[in-house]
Amino acid sequence: MINSKDVQAALDLIRPQLQADGGDVSLISVSDDGIVEVELQGACKGCPMSQLTLASSVERILKEQVPGVARVVPSL
Repeated sequence: MINSKDVQAALDLIRPQLQADGGDVSLISVSDDGIVEVELQGACKGCPMSQLTLASSVERILKEQVPGVARVVPSL
């Protein structure tokens, strides 16, 4: 089982980069099967590059930092 505090700590590593561009990210949920749901906020929320941000930054770093993360999905 993934510890949500570990996920939050990894998101804290990403947050300054997103905030520098006027955005942010918040943790919505972590499932037992390794699916992490996040919400992009601010400038990131409506950005056409948000899917790239999720894949290349958020998901990559979470997978590196938190064992068991299988996928990161945006909040609907």
